[in-house]
Amino acid sequence: MEAKEETAMESEADEPEINYRGIKAMPYIIGNETFEKLGAIGTLFNLQVYLTTVFNMKRISATTLLNVFHGTTNFATLIGAYLCDTYFGRYNTLGFGSVASFLGLLVITLTAAFKNMHPPHCGAADERCVGPTAAQMAFLLFGFGLMILGAGAIRPCNLAFGADQFNPKTESGKRGIDSFFNWYFFTLTFAQLVSVTAVVYVQSDVSWPIGFAIPTAFMLISCFLFFMGTKIYVIVKPEGSPLTSLLQVLVVAARKRRLKSPAQPWLSLYNYTPAKSINSKLPYTNQFRFLDKAAILTAADRRNPDGSPSNPWRLCSLQQVEQLKCVVRVIPIWAAAVLYHVGEKQQYLVFQAMQSDRHLAATFQIPPATYSIFSMTTLVLFLPLYDRLLVPALRRLTRLDGGITVLQRIGAGIFLTVIESLVAALVERRRRRLALDRTADIVISGSRGAASPMSAMWLVPQLVLAGLAEAFAAIGQVEFFYKQFPESMRSFAGSFFFCAMAAASYLNGLLISVVHRATAESPAGNWLPEDLNKGRLDMFYYMVAGICGLNFAYFLVCAKWYRYKRVELEMELELEGKEIRKF
Repeated sequence: MEAKEETAMESEADEPEINYRGIKAMPYIIGNETFEKLGAIGTLFNLQVYLTTVFNMKRISATTLLNVFHGTTNFATLIGAYLCDTYFGRYNTLGFGSVASFLGLLVITLTAAFKNMHPPHCGAADERCVGPTAAQMAFLLFGFGLMILGAGAIRPCNLAFGADQFNPKTESGKRGIDSFFNWYFFTLTFAQLVSVTAVVYVQSDVSWPIGFAIPTAFMLISCFLFFMGTKIYVIVKPEGSPLTSLLQVLVVAARKRRLKSPAQPWLSLYNYTPAKSINSKLPYTNQFRFLDKAAILTAADRRNPDGSPSNPWRLCSLQQVEQLKCVVRVIPIWAAAVLYHVGEKQQYLVFQAMQSDRHLAATFQIPPATYSIFSMTTLVLFLPLYDRLLVPALRRLTRLDGGITVLQRIGAGIFLTVIESLVAALVERRRRRLALDRTADIVISGSRGAASPMSAMWLVPQLVLAGLAEAFAAIGQVEFFYKQFPESMRSFAGSFFFCAMAAASYLNGLLISVVHRATAESPAGNWLPEDLNKGRLDMFYYMVAGICGLNFAYFLVCAKWYRYKRVELEMELELEGKEIRKF
């Protein structure tokens, strides 16, 4: 019997087939990721310009629609993660998402290719433009809906599916996973750079149908590459949703709410840990003590021979309670992350560029959506400097492995959104003043109103600050959620980040709509009209700076209150395969 167990453990530890499959699957998975991002990002970056210049939508309507679209897309990742882990598995979910994304991009391409699918062209000098019909708008929204389904299925699964191809228990498997993550973020950056330069240029200055057909073709190639590798993929079956365990704690705690809390809960609470649990063993914490009642063992509770509860909806373990506490503790930090995204995403940047001097040479103009490349370039250039120079210098001062804590990193990014919004307000004030002072304005094709003589390169400082803020706060959030969630919920940890972006998109849309309506009848004029020269976008940015300042103060309070997830030493060493005495 012991020989059989040793043989099973050895075979489980080796698993050479998975390592070989990982290497063979890399071209298909990385190729699928690259073309999928080229397809999706190549379309999404320029939608704001497309809706206002081809579909003749008002700027406030187009911005609100895209906020709802992005918000719904990011919220869909939470549903996608649940369905993936509970029912369908990552392979089936990714296959469905790839096909849905391709069909969505195809629908949007058709709206640009056929004249009866979009309103008639409206020139820059036209005072009244014909908007889209109900049928045209419905067909466009149908394409958006398919893209939401695709993104909701792809985003929470793609990283995990690539990691599934390697054995994390072997050194070669760990190196393979690290290599995959590096290639993943390289393809993301590569797709963004190509999209905001070449693809956006084709869409804005050559042809919208061709500009959308290129990302659609990329997405089709992505689908082919994904399904070509089916026979060599390691397909992990769904194991059930970890949300069920958290829900059980809430239900049991509510049922036992009248019980008296024990004097020494860390000793008397029911503390069962499954033998094959992937979660680290957590020590007791004294926050949210009302949840402790879910782990109080009463005379009516029954247990199985292995110590597990007979009815998990009547009795939960201390580990389940602590895992729920980990999730609850994260929520206040998540709320601050929502407002961070509100400040970091500059909603009217494209429209500012459209009403500025975008000439790089006598005959060449930079497409408005391309200016976001400056924030991406800042991010790409700053991260190596941060990792190689800033972190070692800070490490000598703080004696922390990361130089600073992950919450300090997020806080630095939130603070930068305050500076970014103030700089954006000052730049917009200058752009508007020069536009109003100019005697002979030049109207740039496709814009609503006269162009300011101010060079659009004045927008670069705020974009640099946005890139720095993302390097600190956005990446810090990903690391924070990944480390603070229970190990069984790491797919949901990624979805939590997207949900913060989703909530920020909805909040941005609401904020813009409220400001637009509240200032419509104001004696000082509407802050957000069609022609920015007649509005006060700078006042809107000042308001966002105030919101970001309040958010920074709120974050400092939450960070001081927060307690990092701690792991018992025994479980940590067991996960590494070491045998020690009980600590």
